[in-house]
Amino acid sequence: MKQDNAAMLHSAQVDAATIKVDLHVHTCYSKDCLVSLEDVIAAAQRQGLGALAVLDHNAIEGALALQALAPFAVIVGEEIYTTEGEIAGLFLRELIPPGLTPAQTVARIQEQGGLVYIPHPFESIRQARLNERALMEVLDHVDAIEVLNARVMRPQDNARAVRFAQAHDLPAGAGSGAHTAAEIGQAYVEMLPFTDAASFLRNLSKGKVGGGLSLPHVHWFSTWAKIRKRMRM
Repeated sequence: MKQDNAAMLHSAQVDAATIKVDLHVHTCYSKDCLVSLEDVIAAAQRQGLGALAVLDHNAIEGALALQALAPFAVIVGEEIYTTEGEIAGLFLRELIPPGLTPAQTVARIQEQGGLVYIPHPFESIRQARLNERALMEVLDHVDAIEVLNARVMRPQDNARAVRFAQAHDLPAGAGSGAHTAAEIGQAYVEMLPFTDAASFLRNLSKGKVGGGLSLPHVHWFSTWAKIRKRMRM
């Protein structure tokens, strides 16, 4: 299921006290995912993750529930579909509705004391990414960029995100984008533990991105999950 990823960003050296953090995991609370919270926990433990961020599509219920269940740190996040593509919020307390402009979405994230995180910013095959004009318009409010998303099918798209993060001096994040349990931990950041948004961002800036790409067939599982959920409805 793994491929080597040439587009990895290595920042400062980290020591043995670090943990691996997958910053992009979906649960059954996303419309295109069937993974239960219990299976997320089991997969994360198998992969030796010390923390993860749940970025369900336009939902935070799963993240909140997982945070109450998991024996490791869970960042409550949301992958929010704006009028110009997706923006993620980390360390959220309340749901942010889809369909707002990027500027409105960013403002809602910041009102909660959350972090603005841009997932798969230059993905060229799937169309959910935030468009580049909108990205530049909100850039001054962006806290971190996802430079390695394991579901991005073209390595050069992740490589471009690496260069963008470096050019704009933004902390680099990484995540599996997992919609199946087997994907969890496929991409991650090795970093010092954190207790809140401020310490997370500080430690992320000194972290090291690791992992690689999933094989393209994982996208089939997302399509199947959508079909299954429609059938149930």
